Amino acid sequence: MFQLTRIAALAAMTLTAAPLAAEQGVTSDSIQLAQVAALEGPASALGTGMRQGLMAAFEEANRAGGINGRMISLTSMDDGYEPDRSVTEVRAAIDGDNYLALVGPVGTPTTKATQPIATEAGMPMIAPFTGAGFLRDPALKNVVNLRATYDAETQAWIDYLVDDLGLTEIAILYQDDGFGRVGLSGVEKALEARGMSLVAQGSYTRNTVAVKSALLDIRKAKPQAIVMVGAYKPLAEFVKLSRKMKMDPTFVTISFVGSKALAAELGADGDGVIVSQVVPQPWDSSLPIVAEYQAALTALEPGAEPGFVSLEGYIAGRLTIEGLRKAGPNLTRKTFMAAMNTLGTVDMGGMTLSFGPGDNQGSDDVFLTRITADGSFEAMRPGS
Repeated sequence: MFQLTRIAALAAMTLTAAPLAAEQGVTSDSIQLAQVAALEGPASALGTGMRQGLMAAFEEANRAGGINGRMISLTSMDDGYEPDRSVTEVRAAIDGDNYLALVGPVGTPTTKATQPIATEAGMPMIAPFTGAGFLRDPALKNVVNLRATYDAETQAWIDYLVDDLGLTEIAILYQDDGFGRVGLSGVEKALEARGMSLVAQGSYTRNTVAVKSALLDIRKAKPQAIVMVGAYKPLAEFVKLSRKMKMDPTFVTISFVGSKALAAELGADGDGVIVSQVVPQPWDSSLPIVAEYQAALTALEPGAEPGFVSLEGYIAGRLTIEGLRKAGPNLTRKTFMAAMNTLGTVDMGGMTLSFGPGDNQGSDDVFLTRITADGSFEAMRPGS
């Protein structure tokens, strides 16, 4: 994973490598892209992981000669996973007119605050790391989504817990903001379709690990399963406290958590925790896209470990490159978005993305995985 010094160094290199006079982030020999995401704090593994994958894809393209002779650069700006800071950084990226597009932003509350600003300015927003439904609005011509929705992930949870395991007593822990409430709504809808409801719910404040009060409330209901919608540090704290209190429900959480970071935070307490994913296993090199990702990651940073977040970043980078190529040499925000909006079906080699009229989301895939005793992830099958 990138350390912040590494991020700063790369940002400095990409900024100085290209001429400063860039109209909409494009010069005769460069394409400048911006990422606004959490690079520090409890959600930092998500922003840095996405950056790592994006950089792997962009540097891979640069080694092959770039796009129509232009090298791709990426500048990452830290918003700390806070909407107000995200607004400030996005406005700066737009007002300076130095970037073609925003790629790989992280989070529902942050994109909820910044998407209207980007849309009004005609700034492309590519592959946000969130499954929030509002970004799937067909009216948003400047937004292109890669991943499945949170509703699809929560539906997969309930299908497994209720239909496969036969559980009926399900509780939820969620982050008390737009992200957490989207997850809460998805779970409630999936249960309601079965004539069921949550037996308990608890919440915590974003960018904190203050989960003990929620745990004590949930424990009273003696749930068979607890589904969790949040970031890796607070959710790891919740699971560890639960284990200490001798609670042994089935724990399930969402792709946004940052799987590798969660497993590392949990240690031995992670055994058996289920995480839904929206990209394939990053260790499954039988898939061409994964093999290419692994090679690009190693070329970028020898010794870097594959992970779900950086794989999503890599696929997001490859998707961005498809649009840049299709836009041709006359590259502007307008021609880039026209190309992105007419991509149709894109075969990534083991993951197919499909876009169409009124459909700005490439993938509907959801995969369930389970953390094993050694901290790795195993793919799950129905009934497993």
